[in-house]
Amino acid sequence: MKIETTHRIPFPQAEVLAWHERPGALVRLTPPGLATPDDPTAGGLQVGRVVGTRLGPSALPSLLRPHWILRHREHQRDVEGEARFVDQQVRGPWRTWSHEHRLLSDPGSEGGTLVGDTLEVELPARLQRLEPLLGPQMQRVFRFRDRQLREDLAFHARYADQPRRTIALTGSSGLIGTQLAALLETGGHTVRRMIREEDVGPDEISWDPQGGRLDPADLEGVDVVIHLAGRSIATRWTHSARGEIRSSRVHGSALIARTLANMDNGPSALVQASAIGLYGPRRPGELLTEADPGGEGFLADLVREWEHAAHAATEAGIRTAFVRTSLVLSDGGGPLLPQLPMFLAGVGGRLTSADAMTSWITLDDIVRVYAHAALSTDVHGPLNAVAPQPVTAGQFARTLGAALHRPAVVPVPAFGPKLLLGADGADELIQADQNVSDARLQASGFRAAHTTLEQALQHVLWR
Repeated sequence: MKIETTHRIPFPQAEVLAWHERPGALVRLTPPGLATPDDPTAGGLQVGRVVGTRLGPSALPSLLRPHWILRHREHQRDVEGEARFVDQQVRGPWRTWSHEHRLLSDPGSEGGTLVGDTLEVELPARLQRLEPLLGPQMQRVFRFRDRQLREDLAFHARYADQPRRTIALTGSSGLIGTQLAALLETGGHTVRRMIREEDVGPDEISWDPQGGRLDPADLEGVDVVIHLAGRSIATRWTHSARGEIRSSRVHGSALIARTLANMDNGPSALVQASAIGLYGPRRPGELLTEADPGGEGFLADLVREWEHAAHAATEAGIRTAFVRTSLVLSDGGGPLLPQLPMFLAGVGGRLTSADAMTSWITLDDIVRVYAHAALSTDVHGPLNAVAPQPVTAGQFARTLGAALHRPAVVPVPAFGPKLLLGADGADELIQADQNVSDARLQASGFRAAHTTLEQALQHVLWR
């Protein structure tokens, strides 16, 4: 079967083509819940380039995710200026798969580009009955790609007058880190991934946050460090888990801050992950800003210590920003993914009290917040990474149900989250009531692409 689509992008063909030629393009164009490249750094349009991916969200075990390998077969520009490139399946779930991309200056607009896709695919005989479903699904993916491309290009355009930066990144293999590295790379920046292996590649840095090992020489030539690494809090909060969550954040932050503070000509900025958990789990009726001293609970204490761990960098005059992350919406992981099966089965509903406020942000906007903080020389201190319009838990459930065309009338029993996270974890992560302000984020010059929950879910779920 053949599936064809064309979209207009309000950016010059040369910019659109350059974006596609950079390593992060494949990651940015692929919905995280659809597939994850084996090597996120593999990209570009070199003929013969082979890229392997795993189908399905990265949160699933590899055994449940089919392997799919594509080869970049062709790349050419014709006499009329059309850029054309073709990816073809080498091995994977389809009998045949060929995807032709076309980029042509748009004659109907000044300085725009027509982006065309032609997909020719043949399903294995045992799956032929699913062919009528494939066309609509792929059209949804193409709409996602169209939005992603235009939103990323718009983001990069706002920083076009800034010099290209070299950015060291911890936590680069996580849900946020993978997308952040790709966003920066498609903007022409160099990303050096900080990993815990001793044998590293040319654009990697070896470090050991628990052992206190980070060679300052490895950070020479780096302009900004973005520190995301830390053990996931989406786990059962046992005594040992709490210790690991704390040490994975505090030790790493302190090590990076000390290292930067002791360098004569090192990175000029540190952008560190943080969390709105600082404000405490339940603050009904309050508008929470960065000036708030914080609340009580494990997360509040953790965030205070986590941010304080970077004090050596701040005292040394290094620009330091703390991105206080909220509920991150993605089809590839995070708190939204576990809810999808229940909603799709028709038994989804709110997780807590109907009037409890939920502050959220999409995966794509949170990575743009981090990039914004890294590239904007006047951003410093705490920054609430939240969308402009928080919603109640009841509104969240109804909007998610509407996006999936399913009811949202069955509240999740309280014992469910407690079984997964423990009583304290469920209390602070699930039963939260936080109306967090994005005023400081907006004042810093950031513009969210997804401002309403309905708009956000349409993008995240490629509707």
